[in-house]
Amino acid sequence: MLCSGQLMVILDGTIVNVALPAIQTDLGFSASTLAWVVNAYLVPFGGLLLLAGRFGDLIGRKRVFVTGLIVFTAASLLCGVATTPAMLLVARFVQGAGGAVTSAVTLGMVATLFPQPRERAKAIGVYSFVQSAGGSLGLLAGGVLTQTISWHWVFFVNVPIGIAAAALAGRILREDNGAGLGKEGKGMDVVGALLVTSALMLGVYTIVETTGYDWISAHTLGLGATALVLLFAFCLRQAKAANPLLRLGIFRSRNVSGALGVQALLVAGMFSFQFLCVLYLQKVLGFDEIRTGLGIFPVSVAIGALSLGLSPRLIARFGPRAVLLPGLVLIAAGLAALGRIPVGGSYVVDVLPVLMPLGIGFGLAMPSLATLAMSSATSEDSGTASGMFNTMQQVGSAFGLAVLSTLAAAHTETLLRNGADATSALTDGYQLAFRWGSGLVVAAAILAAVVLKRPTTTQDLPSTPELVDEGTDR
Repeated sequence: MLCSGQLMVILDGTIVNVALPAIQTDLGFSASTLAWVVNAYLVPFGGLLLLAGRFGDLIGRKRVFVTGLIVFTAASLLCGVATTPAMLLVARFVQGAGGAVTSAVTLGMVATLFPQPRERAKAIGVYSFVQSAGGSLGLLAGGVLTQTISWHWVFFVNVPIGIAAAALAGRILREDNGAGLGKEGKGMDVVGALLVTSALMLGVYTIVETTGYDWISAHTLGLGATALVLLFAFCLRQAKAANPLLRLGIFRSRNVSGALGVQALLVAGMFSFQFLCVLYLQKVLGFDEIRTGLGIFPVSVAIGALSLGLSPRLIARFGPRAVLLPGLVLIAAGLAALGRIPVGGSYVVDVLPVLMPLGIGFGLAMPSLATLAMSSATSEDSGTASGMFNTMQQVGSAFGLAVLSTLAAAHTETLLRNGADATSALTDGYQLAFRWGSGLVVAAAILAAVVLKRPTTTQDLPSTPELVDEGTDR
């Protein structure tokens, strides 16, 4: 039930990308404003995850999850019937807020609903499959819907799913009242909430706007510095607040802190695949939307085979760290291989063989990271921990997309000015971005090897979240 709602939100992150050209033609978006069809969703999504997770801890995670589904579904309907750019952008902003509210508490509910280590490993495997493969599935679904019906249906498809999910969630999910807003020491830290939400929204906005401003421009540096100041003020507030929004003691766990850092680097590097490989298939190999979705689909199959089957057993037997490291190595190797794709390449020869190590690596890495990130969460703050995990994923993906797409575009423009043909220049730009993406994943592997504690297996972990001491290295 939880993952069906999460899948709907994850699909929306990529299903819209395929429909952007049709949306631009139909609604009259300019080239500069079209990117905000995506950005208007990303900014509230990345900015509200932590706050929504804390609300789940205080007023009940089930209540927050269902509320998020309702908001997301209603906003999807508004997106589908939009007739002007302004109407679509406002609806996308609301949709991003609803997606954040839904996603923020999902992993926390998984962790508390399955307290036994082996069962939790299996449940996190399903969750990780949805997180990892949902983007690839969105590309395929977006291509089919846009080409066979219209772009409106990339939004309308969420409506019946969201209605059914919200109705069934009320019957299937266990009730939880949360710590309560009015209890002494357990209420909402309003100042902290304002600080962290402002910092995250401003940070995500600054990153996505680098497509129009240089990284060293006054706009980027000024807003980025402001976001960091707000984040620092939030940390100071949490250290002194009687009812902190985020329990800073959780970062004393090397596995939790390390997992969050590894995750940010990993998703930043993987965005070179999720975004630029699609462009290579379409602009260099000439694939249409449906063939592009089918071309990426083997990654989803590999992720599913690992996340749903082998990974939970390996994590239970050897621990998440031991499973994570080879997964990161496979991903780095796959991205490095994509860094050598030729101009006149063949999908079967040059692309398909590389997709397998990427899918296998992601299928090993994501369940391991989710397990590590939730290892110090208690029943009272599992929603906050879940929101933090998803926040790092959103910030990492936004940063990766901005940096790697900028590198690819700048290199391509340089080659075009020097007389290279368009296809060769595009391919060289993609190659550079893939190599940088591989470097980010290598950095993630080094961080994991140095920071993460070795002997953590799910047999070693406490059987219930309440037994975890915030100060332990587990």
